[in-house]
Amino acid sequence: MKLLTGLLAAILLLAGVEASQAVVRIADDRGGRIGTYVDKYQGLRTSGETVIIDGLCASACTIVLGAVPHDRICVTSHANLGFHAAWDFGTNGRAVTNTEATHMLYSMYPPPVRKWIAARGGLTPRMIFLRGKQLQAMYKPCYLDAQASTDKPAAATSR
Repeated sequence: MKLLTGLLAAILLLAGVEASQAVVRIADDRGGRIGTYVDKYQGLRTSGETVIIDGLCASACTIVLGAVPHDRICVTSHANLGFHAAWDFGTNGRAVTNTEATHMLYSMYPPPVRKWIAARGGLTPRMIFLRGKQLQAMYKPCYLDAQASTDKPAAATSR
């Protein structure tokens, strides 16, 4: 009985170690609806998983920067973050900036990212990209010897 209890305790301990080393890899995520990403990243925040940004993370994908704790996000040399104003379809079917959603989106970002965006004119319909040395100065580098699952985009439309 003692052996069985000890074995069970060892299995549970190892399971905990594996869960704490879980990672999600973001690469080639063009974004989608803000609400979808807020929901997705709230789940990721509570999971304890580390996020590796290893490619494009644009539009609503960038909400990850505010949703997941800074110390659980790392970037590779391929990381490329794209920011723009939130938008809706107007009456004529064209994209119209949603000022309220843009302010909400901007407020989700950590202060260094907000400062970087503000220095480039704020969130506008034009996409701006944070990458390279500027991004690597804000987030720790990734060590890609960890196993990662690719995080797929949740929606096809960018908002």
